[in-house]
Amino acid sequence: MRLFGYARVSTSQQSLEIQVNALKEAGVLESRIFSDKESGSHLDREGLHLLRIKVEGGDVILIKKLDRLGRNTEDMIKLIKEFDQMGVSIRFLDDGISTEGTMGKMVVTILSAVAEAERQRILERTNEGRLEAKAKGVRFGRKPSVDRKAVRTLYSQGVGATEIAGRLKIGRSTVYKVLGSQAEG
Repeated sequence: MRLFGYARVSTSQQSLEIQVNALKEAGVLESRIFSDKESGSHLDREGLHLLRIKVEGGDVILIKKLDRLGRNTEDMIKLIKEFDQMGVSIRFLDDGISTEGTMGKMVVTILSAVAEAERQRILERTNEGRLEAKAKGVRFGRKPSVDRKAVRTLYSQGVGATEIAGRLKIGRSTVYKVLGSQAEG
């Protein structure tokens, strides 16, 4: 039996250090730890792909937490079944569960469904909050970086588009967009 480890964070700004250290403490050699810095919402992840190639029957994959394998129940069950068919078990360190045995597989299926339901609830609450904020007049997206009033004022004073662009350090096309939006509305 060889131990392998898998760690994942959702963005490149997050650190894998805590997960990797936990895997090492559990006995996984550093050369057998595979990782990804991207969303778990899909299975097309380089580290996961390499792990799938390296493991063979009798091996055990250690993962710090259930949600590090994936976000969606269908994908997680697919992965668990794929590893199971290869004779590879998965142990989730923090959750204290394993895919070894019938009960382990059942617990993982239930927990992955709960994790997906929680993610859906978070998305619903986020969307509700966003709609509420919009109703209160909160604007989302990038803040306008162009002083539209200054563009229009300079133009009304007879300053040409090229000079306006130079003075305000913006592109000429931006000047024309601002002036075009003035004509439209």
